[in-house]
Amino acid sequence: MTEKLTVAERQDALKKLPGWEETGDGKAITKFFKFRSFQEAFAFMTRVALYAEKIDHHPEWTNVYNKVSVTLSTHDCGGVSAKDITLALFIEEAAFVFLNPCMTDQSAQVF
Repeated sequence: MTEKLTVAERQDALKKLPGWEETGDGKAITKFFKFRSFQEAFAFMTRVALYAEKIDHHPEWTNVYNKVSVTLSTHDCGGVSAKDITLALFIEEAAFVFLNPCMTDQSAQVF
C-alpha cells in the first residue's frame, strides 16, 4: 500500500511546486492553470494523461475552454503520497512548455 506523506513532507514538497496548494482537509493538492486557448489546454491534458496512464496514477481535473483545474490525491492511502508529488512535478514540466514557449528548447520539433 502506498504511504501517505506526513504534514512536514507535504509542506516540503509544496515548496518545490509553485502555485500548488493543499485542500482544506489536507488530503489533496490542487492547482489552476490558464492557457492561451482550448487547443493548448487540451494538448496539455493529453500530455499529462499519457504520463498518468504510464505511471498508473490519474488526476482529478476539469477543463473549461482554456482553463484546467487539477487535484491530486492517492485514494488507497487517503491523502497525498509521493505518487502525487511525482505527477505534480511532471504536470509542472508539461505546463511550462505551453506557458513559457520562448523559454523552452523546441529545436527538436523543428529539425
